[in-house]
Amino acid sequence: MNPFTNYKITTKVVDRNFLSESELDILANKELKVERIALVRDIFVFSCYTGLSFIDVVNLTPNQIAIGMDREKWIFTSRQKTNTASHIPILPPAMAIINKYKDHPAAVNKGRLLPVLSNQKMNAYLKEIADLCEINKELTFHVARHTFATTVTLTNGVPIETVSKMLGHKKLQTTQHYAKILDTKISQDMSNLFKKFNPKPKLKKAANK
Repeated sequence: MNPFTNYKITTKVVDRNFLSESELDILANKELKVERIALVRDIFVFSCYTGLSFIDVVNLTPNQIAIGMDREKWIFTSRQKTNTASHIPILPPAMAIINKYKDHPAAVNKGRLLPVLSNQKMNAYLKEIADLCEINKELTFHVARHTFATTVTLTNGVPIETVSKMLGHKKLQTTQHYAKILDTKISQDMSNLFKKFNPKPKLKKAANK
């Protein structure tokens, strides 16, 4: 008798950390006087608005910025992890960071778009940044990618198929694990149904005098 006949493999869904809109706003606008801390914060925020992973931000070069079909600037890159194309319109907060560091020696000398530190240093400084911003979450660079999928895109009505394409996922199921649907988004999506099924109050006929 096979001892594994009735054995079933189950997978546990991991509750992924991400920043709320207010937390992202606090972090992005916090005045940081130490240059290296401010740099790490800016790179993290850039990822929050592009959805790029750490290694993909490291590999970005200026020639991967081009004009898209909407005549706005896009990032045209390929994910190192999956070798999947990822085309991302550059939102204004991300564009501001690109402009801020376009002449930074550490980026220019390496032919990179941004002066990114090592993953170890980035994550170490992110813990310090979380404390300074009073954010009670464990900040790692990957949190930025989750924030893009949830707070920046899905919560603002971007379809999950579009989010999946920008994240460079091969399967929509991967994006569904990444992108936690928030209660606010569910409320927005269901509001029209509430209006449809909520019976309108019937007007009483005026009494004949």
